[in-house]
Amino acid sequence: MDKLKVLKDVFGYSSFRDGQEEIIDSILEGRDVFGIMPTGGGKSICFQVPALMLEGITLVVSPLISLMKDQVATLVQSGVRAAYLNSSLTFRQYNKALENAYNGVYKIIYVAPERLCTPEFLKFANTVNISMVTVDEAHCVSQWGQDFRPGYLKISQFLNSLDRRPRVNAFTATATDRVKKDIIKLLELNKPYMVKTDFDRPNLYFAVETPKSRKKAVLGFVAEHEDSCGVIYCLSRKNVEEICELLCVNGFNATRYHAGLEPEERKQNQEDFIYDRKNIIVATNAFGMGIDKGDVRYVLHYNMPASMEAYYQEAGRAGRDGDKSECVLFYSPQDVRVQQFLIDQDNENEELTEEEQKIVKERQREKLKEMTFYATTDDCLRAYMLRYFGEKAKGKCDNCSNCKGEYDTYDVTRIARSVIRCIDDLDERYGATAICEVLTGLETDRVIRNGLDDEISFGLLYDVEISEIRNVINYLVREEYITQTDGKYPILTLNHKAREFMKKDVNVNVKVRKKNTVKPKFVREKTADSNLFELLRQCRMKIAQQKRVPAFMIFTDASLRDMTVKQPTTEREFLTVSGVGSAKMKAYGKEFMNVIKQYKNR
Repeated sequence: MDKLKVLKDVFGYSSFRDGQEEIIDSILEGRDVFGIMPTGGGKSICFQVPALMLEGITLVVSPLISLMKDQVATLVQSGVRAAYLNSSLTFRQYNKALENAYNGVYKIIYVAPERLCTPEFLKFANTVNISMVTVDEAHCVSQWGQDFRPGYLKISQFLNSLDRRPRVNAFTATATDRVKKDIIKLLELNKPYMVKTDFDRPNLYFAVETPKSRKKAVLGFVAEHEDSCGVIYCLSRKNVEEICELLCVNGFNATRYHAGLEPEERKQNQEDFIYDRKNIIVATNAFGMGIDKGDVRYVLHYNMPASMEAYYQEAGRAGRDGDKSECVLFYSPQDVRVQQFLIDQDNENEELTEEEQKIVKERQREKLKEMTFYATTDDCLRAYMLRYFGEKAKGKCDNCSNCKGEYDTYDVTRIARSVIRCIDDLDERYGATAICEVLTGLETDRVIRNGLDDEISFGLLYDVEISEIRNVINYLVREEYITQTDGKYPILTLNHKAREFMKKDVNVNVKVRKKNTVKPKFVREKTADSNLFELLRQCRMKIAQQKRVPAFMIFTDASLRDMTVKQPTTEREFLTVSGVGSAKMKAYGKEFMNVIKQYKNR
């Protein structure tokens, strides 16, 4: 079968996205493949299409039960024979699934990494024809990755136990050079064909806000997006509970998710969100990798994450269906201090030596610094993000709060010179907090104990807010006038650029975004006919409830919009709709076409 025919007949798409076709061709040639593709970039198509073209079975190693269930359910809706093998199955269900697999019922089987080396699975794997092994979320194999899973280390052991090594491919959304090397080494990939697609997600609007009251800002934001599906990430369980209660008290349809809940409640709350019984979920980062809900219209970070990798991965849960969506970060300097504290207290990974722990913490502090720069930059947010992930930015995006906002320019030369002078006076031995205390003339215990109130710099900026001084310090670090050291107690040191600046008569200007000039109000993706779109949405919801699957698995919003444009009333016309394959045509075409016919004849 031709790859384009599979793409259209099964998945309903008439063309491949960036990187998909070359990956598929490499797999079909028998090569190992390593793909780095952003969340929502279409990586599943890369291994699902060749899986349907190759003889035998494709195994997909996946880290989370919820992710497996969603992937399998989506495939089944498209007419693909697929199953999963994990701990959620009863003994009887597991044996039945294995029996079906032995008999060639399934083309694609999702499996947890911990399951691979069990005797019954090894026996199965050496009995059937396994043509391909796909490792999804491959960064889990590396201790330097975002979500290290010791179970992933069993994958190479499993591959080596097979009588015949299948082609192996690995996919991840984010991977540093170190993680890349780890993946190739630990999975024993054989001269893999490497593909890294564009990390830019043009449909996502990025914003950083610094509200005085985060709770009021949350209520205002959610009210603007009342009918939309969204995720609100919080740093702590306490924040999750507070924000979820706040939303519910104010009449919003919200639920919660964090590791402190009983497993059954977590599962129920997640399903309520996935199946559209609740349109808002407030969660810690425990809610993340396993979410494959296509119609999330916004991701709001109540607190700043610890790294750009974490932020990109979590924010990337928005707009997976390609529709316009928003990713908003609330920032406060307090977030930085909390994250620094968490890094210092993190000693959970007992598998690491003391030296390795030290290296990990240094890397975490460096990542936090980069995340802080993102939150405080006046540069294009998308450009900053792309540069971080090693991609060339194309200038201003005109689709982020920094590009859209209106700015005032302030001369902060006096503050900058005072900061540099103070760092010098204090012999480069103190951090940002102490510098702010000295400059504003605060007689704190530390200031008095160390005699810092006798320094020339004491009280130089008595008339300036500490928050303003901190912003200037962030600017000076970002522009490399000063350096903030790593370690448990970071200190500020002067660079050559700062010393040269003090000798010259030049000004330092910073841009500050005007209040109330944030992004425009949220606007849904326009449809050719909003009334017909709503009728099609109702039809989709009815079918989804009957089938007990999430609505987006029936058809995405993008497919519904295409229906409003084309208004198909015959099978041939319906098959031209984006996202409509032959299986979905047979399963749902009649009901949707009836809605369209009735609408046209009204």
